[in-house]
Amino acid sequence: MYKQRLSNLRQLMKNASLEAVLLISDPNRNYMSGFTGDESFSVITEERAIFITDSRFTEQARQQVKDYEIVEYKGTFADFLAKLAKELNIKNLGFEQDVVSYSTYMTYKEKLHCELIPMNGIVEELRLIKDENEADSIRKAAAIADKAFEHMVTFIKPGMTEREIGLELEFFMKKAGAKDLSFTSIIASGVRSSLPHGSATDKVVNEGEFLTLDFGCIVDGYCSDMTRTIVLGKPSEKMLDVYNTVLEAQDRALKAVKPGISGAELDKIARDYITEKGYGSYFGHGLGHGVGRQVHELPHVNYRGTNPLKAGMVITDEPGIYIPEFGGVRIEDLILVTEDGYEVLSKSPKQLICI
Repeated sequence: MYKQRLSNLRQLMKNASLEAVLLISDPNRNYMSGFTGDESFSVITEERAIFITDSRFTEQARQQVKDYEIVEYKGTFADFLAKLAKELNIKNLGFEQDVVSYSTYMTYKEKLHCELIPMNGIVEELRLIKDENEADSIRKAAAIADKAFEHMVTFIKPGMTEREIGLELEFFMKKAGAKDLSFTSIIASGVRSSLPHGSATDKVVNEGEFLTLDFGCIVDGYCSDMTRTIVLGKPSEKMLDVYNTVLEAQDRALKAVKPGISGAELDKIARDYITEKGYGSYFGHGLGHGVGRQVHELPHVNYRGTNPLKAGMVITDEPGIYIPEFGGVRIEDLILVTEDGYEVLSKSPKQLICI
């Protein structure tokens, strides 16, 4: 698998006239190598693949990384990289421009006697299409999230704080086998549910309020992401109208998922319906995003998503309505694009749950 990924990357390097690339980011480096740690580096040329780490990770790298030369460096990495580039006679080196800081770039520029070229996401391009092993890891992460939601529906009671709910959610997923959270869970109730990214506070959850739970976990290096909004007690007519509008918009976009449609087109389907129902000004974010080794990655599922979706991509469908001083609703599924349509990886019910 990793030999094939190296071969694919080398073809993209050739197309971009890159002699070598430097991988620093955990998602890209680990995708290309199978390493599960951090703070390590890879240099890949047409002939060689070199995995570079320090004494903390050398043994781990030797156990996990099979298709690379494992090299332990001492001193500063910039000095080591400069020496390596000279030994390999590298004339140009691709780097992750969205990862390397300006100060680090200037250090490389000073020490390396080669041209530094932004890679423009060529590894991220490879990561767009998930193979069956990757899709299975995401399925496992989604299944843990589903079990967690099932548990939380029985756990949550009026009088609890958002923070208590968040802690229980995190504990349950990790106990169920998650390595970590995909991101800090969004736990927002009452008027705070109008905050699309409202993290948990000490606010008490009361009857008659929306409670939005947006969460996910990591399994085998891959993320899940799901949102469900519930009501404590009996919802008002306006709450029902907002919820049902989001649910219908989410379902309309979901049914349109297939290879060839763009993220922008999916966004428009959901947005047009929400606008038709009179809530267009309360849906401010994009419909979704790609998910994989990062919880937010390509492809775009918003107005910027002009490229057609392809089988093997994993995306979210998560419209929302957020009304200040009232509350908000978001419903999110994790979706695998298939050859003939889609597979919903989030199995939790979407009809309104009142507890």
